[in-house]
Amino acid sequence: MNGRLIAIGDIHGCHEEFTELLGLLELKSDDRLILLGDLVNRGPDTPRVLELARQHRAISLLGNHELRLLNYRRTRDLKYVKERDFETFDQLKAEDWAYLEKMLLTFEEPALNIVCVHGGFLPTQPWFRQPAEVITRIQVIDRDGQPRKRTDAPDAPAWADLWSGPPFVIYGHTPRPEIYKLKWSVGIDTACAMGGHLTAFILPEKRFVQVKARQRYFP
Repeated sequence: MNGRLIAIGDIHGCHEEFTELLGLLELKSDDRLILLGDLVNRGPDTPRVLELARQHRAISLLGNHELRLLNYRRTRDLKYVKERDFETFDQLKAEDWAYLEKMLLTFEEPALNIVCVHGGFLPTQPWFRQPAEVITRIQVIDRDGQPRKRTDAPDAPAWADLWSGPPFVIYGHTPRPEIYKLKWSVGIDTACAMGGHLTAFILPEKRFVQVKARQRYFP
């Protein structure tokens, strides 16, 4: 394993920030680019983000926003989508849908003892057996041990606070103003679409690279 492994947090349609970050990373042919899901929605140009991901042969993980779009496309059931999803839905071309369909749930690199995922894991179960509905959406764990969104259980601890590894987990999904680094995990969704930063985490050197959002695209 010669090249670097580079994980990038939630892009959410922010194609200009993604382009700038890719430039700073100066990718080599043996680097592996892992996008941690939620490439779509919120920002100004989801199709351009997906095009850039394909151009750079990125391995993309399934986020809750991609899962919503895919579920709606398969079922046409409105329970899966939010109003703002329809704008993205109508923009996607056949090659975009093909890329979304191929997204992985997790990416493991045993040589580095790391796993990448969009949302996170329940610490009480083997990480590799947990379903998409859990690992794309989990933010906190309530007193019953159930995965929840922060807004639904504001006093509950973050799943990462309870995760004692191994493996070391690199994840996105929970937007924060700063990188959230613990002994056994790092959260790199730094809220680009909300006016924060787009963050990359580079291994094995364990270095962060960030670009500032050009504006706030999503309230």
